[in-house]
Amino acid sequence: MLKTIIVDDEKHGSDRLLNLISNYENTFDVIATCQSVEEALIATKSLQPELIFLDIKIQDKTGFDFLKQIETINFEVIFTTAFESYAIKAFKYSAFDYLLKPIDTEDFNKTVRRLEERLLQINLSEKMKILF
Repeated sequence: MLKTIIVDDEKHGSDRLLNLISNYENTFDVIATCQSVEEALIATKSLQPELIFLDIKIQDKTGFDFLKQIETINFEVIFTTAFESYAIKAFKYSAFDYLLKPIDTEDFNKTVRRLEERLLQINLSEKMKILF
């Protein structure tokens, strides 16, 4: 299971993600929900997530402000936003995906399938390293 943090300053945004995630109880372990960049920084440093669902606009800051303050980004990032205009910038930060709000169930499911495939490849690669 992926240790997951949700960063969204709007409760309905977090609630929507939690609802979608609930269909994948063997994939995600939501260890925190944060409503500010400051909360997200504290949670990230202390909880060491493997995945962050990150809103672009968080109060008076952005998800990019959050990422700039992380020394080593050793987790996957899936941006969640109502703004298409940030997509290119998001992928410059090596975003795994970019989901537009309101998040469509089918789009979310496609992202999860891709994420699960990637994790399988990583696990297989690690097992091969150990084997050799």
